[in-house]
Amino acid sequence: MNPVIVIPSYWARHDYLPEVGEVGVYDHATPVDKPMPELETCLASLDKVRGVLRTVVLLVAPPECEESARARVEGICRMHPNLNPLIIGSPEARLVTDVVYGLAPTMPGEAVALRGYGAIRNMGLAVAAVLGHDVVVFLDDDEVALDENFLIDAVYGLGLSNRQGIPILAKTGHFIDREGSPYANVGSPRWSERRWSKRRAFNALMQRLLDGPRIMRTSYLCGGCFAVTAQAFTRVGFDSVITRGEDLDYLFDLRMYGIDVWFDNQWLVRHMPPEVPSHAARFLQDVYRWTYERRKLAVTNATIGMRPVTPESLMPYPAQWVSDEVDSRIATTALRRAIVGPERLEYLRIYLFGRRQARVWAEGVESRYLKFQTYWPQVMATIWDFQELAQRLVRLGTARLRASASQRGNDA
Repeated sequence: MNPVIVIPSYWARHDYLPEVGEVGVYDHATPVDKPMPELETCLASLDKVRGVLRTVVLLVAPPECEESARARVEGICRMHPNLNPLIIGSPEARLVTDVVYGLAPTMPGEAVALRGYGAIRNMGLAVAAVLGHDVVVFLDDDEVALDENFLIDAVYGLGLSNRQGIPILAKTGHFIDREGSPYANVGSPRWSERRWSKRRAFNALMQRLLDGPRIMRTSYLCGGCFAVTAQAFTRVGFDSVITRGEDLDYLFDLRMYGIDVWFDNQWLVRHMPPEVPSHAARFLQDVYRWTYERRKLAVTNATIGMRPVTPESLMPYPAQWVSDEVDSRIATTALRRAIVGPERLEYLRIYLFGRRQARVWAEGVESRYLKFQTYWPQVMATIWDFQELAQRLVRLGTARLRASASQRGNDA
């Protein structure tokens, strides 16, 4: 196998409080002046990992701070030359999108880009295809590898079949928190959270997965500890429409096309996320996410030739979030949070206006993913191991890194 580690890294000029209504903003982005960025901690953990052939860093930053973010990322990557880092920022991404949209000029939306969770993941898959990597290992920049066998565990079982002859083409690990626990902290949910908490159902699923055999079929996918083979990712791409939760959505997408995701209970990372700047902004993203998810699954489940993805097949988690009750969960939670707790006015706006706007939006884009999928396999087949583009990407994405290394050699 020829695996590549792909790390999306989100940057911003400074910490800011997202406006409620900024659908598509990222849960958290690293301020360019942060003394110890998450990416540095992540790459430092990979230095001890055996068998790293290449690490691709997807640099996501708004135009006003892209240059300074690039400088920070380049500085970090220079400190880890053994990871063979390749930076994909706007210049490199343009090389890829020029080819992709030259092949499929009518492909809907921004499906391969450095903007939007799903499109960013697709950029990672496209770059991996161009470079001829047959396995993509996704790692988030706020996570760290725990031992030298991270990559060995990542590819364990991939390409093989289970006892029923079902191939293992995509698999997920899991994360532990700062205290070392793989479970969500349940506690006693507040009145405002009782219809929104996913933690008990998540813990029930996690306990079943952790107590079972090493490799099990799963209804959960951890996007920051996920490995997928070319047999799967050249056939099925991420949904660029999704506002957040593109990893779990990808599990649904793979299932639609007959590909299961498997859970490896021996493969894990430590998750060390920064604080969430606005819970109301995240909640609105979830309102759009789950409203869209239900509409999308209704369309695909009614499409001939597609494998149905039903709430019953997603028990105990995330079944409730793609069922008919999700609308009442959204309404109840928005209203309760508008009565108690912080950001009350923002939650009231979501209750009065945001829910309806999400429904209108979801109805307008519910079929876009199926249209995108009519292009994706052919595009990926065409760009696979595209030597000329690969050389240009590597030259552009490592030029300043090589120049810096050369200068250090001359100074010595």
